[in-house]
Amino acid sequence: MKALALAAAFAALSTGAFAAELASGEAITAAISGKTVQGSMSDSGAYTEFYAADGTIRGNGYTGTWTVSDDEMCFAYGEEPSCWGVVLDGTSVSWIKDGKTGGTGTIVDGNPNGF
Repeated sequence: MKALALAAAFAALSTGAFAAELASGEAITAAISGKTVQGSMSDSGAYTEFYAADGTIRGNGYTGTWTVSDDEMCFAYGEEPSCWGVVLDGTSVSWIKDGKTGGTGTIVDGNPNGF
């Protein structure tokens, strides 16, 4: 029985299924505002972005905006915003779309890259 439960858990993780608790809008804002997140997205690869308290995103050679709406973090880079659920675990963040993890990152205090 224990082996079956472990196999099921591994299968869920390997298919991108998600079981952790999503953060509230207040928790997202507290964790991200004024901080940098560096990580990787499944569809677009590595990223490092500073999320200013005024709602701007600054990356290497680009800008955008961020907001929190309905307990999701929304990103806009010159087009319609794309909103993601957020799982926070200390300084780790996972971005959730359609019940699957689409990216992960590490939260770093401030703007160490000077974006």
